[in-house]
Amino acid sequence: MIILVKLILAHILGDFILQPNHWVSDKETHKYKSKYLYFHVLIHGILTLLFLWKFNIQGVTMVGIIMITHYLIDLMKLTLQKENTKRMWFFLDQFLHLLVLMILFLLYEGLDNIAFVLDNMNVYITYLTGFIFVSTPASIIMKNVMMQWTPIAKESAVNSLANAGKYIGILERVFVLGFIVFGYPQAIGFLITAKSVFRFGDLRESKNRQMTEYVLIGTLISFGIAIITGLMCKFLVETYAFM
Repeated sequence: MIILVKLILAHILGDFILQPNHWVSDKETHKYKSKYLYFHVLIHGILTLLFLWKFNIQGVTMVGIIMITHYLIDLMKLTLQKENTKRMWFFLDQFLHLLVLMILFLLYEGLDNIAFVLDNMNVYITYLTGFIFVSTPASIIMKNVMMQWTPIAKESAVNSLANAGKYIGILERVFVLGFIVFGYPQAIGFLITAKSVFRFGDLRESKNRQMTEYVLIGTLISFGIAIITGLMCKFLVETYAFM
């Protein structure tokens, strides 16, 4: 597993630490003609080689594949992205880079690791289903459950960021589910406390009893959905995943 950590560390250093802003700007302007694109790819190759410290055919081949794929992925992003799609291409770019590293790791470590991943596929699918459920599907369920109070919620949204409440709810459920999955349910209390300090402080100042009740109900439902989902995922994994 340390091989994968080294590959990711080299990627983080090359993509975020050792890439100045003026390199990024020059690449976006000149694309494949930018000398910094090639400097950037070369840095990734050097870092990967240093961290792996494998100067045999296998190590050099892995470095070469990383450099070539990194160049092609970056060039695709620079060529296809528009001003209004930069955020989408940023995440897609990072996903593709990490996917390449994961595939190389599995190939480097041999078929035993691929077999291990396949043997645990039921576990990954179960948890992935849980995390997907507590995102948008859970938001839609909550919206329908609390539909009768929707006009009250809109009154407080005058000075709020667009869809802020939706994304706050998704993030809190993802965190709660993560705490349960990784065995730290006690951390849920800290999350509730943190939300209470910020959210209910504003509600206290507004002195709106109905809004306070609305937010309290929504919070309890949101946390309840995440907790039940987490417990169900753990039960399914421990009972059926390896059958």
